[in-house]
Amino acid sequence: MLFTVVVPLVAYLVLRDRGGFVREHTRQALNFHITATIASAVATATTVLLVGFVLLPIIGVLVVVFGILAAIAANQGRFYRYPLTIEFVKA
Repeated sequence: MLFTVVVPLVAYLVLRDRGGFVREHTRQALNFHITATIASAVATATTVLLVGFVLLPIIGVLVVVFGILAAIAANQGRFYRYPLTIEFVKA
């Protein structure tokens, strides 16, 4: 579960000096994946109540969909702000 945070963290640390556009996208991705990891941990903990079995696939789909939308926006030169994201890493 923590591996999903490692790739955006490495990308942020390595690429943040390549300009504001890249720094903002990697920061947004890192914040989103930290939020998704926390949400997945909560969903996993609530599998005892059977709620987690519904939440885990939803979280997985949202991670994929929002990741694709962010990649498309970055490719088009637009900024993308992931929805439902807590700002852990500030600009």
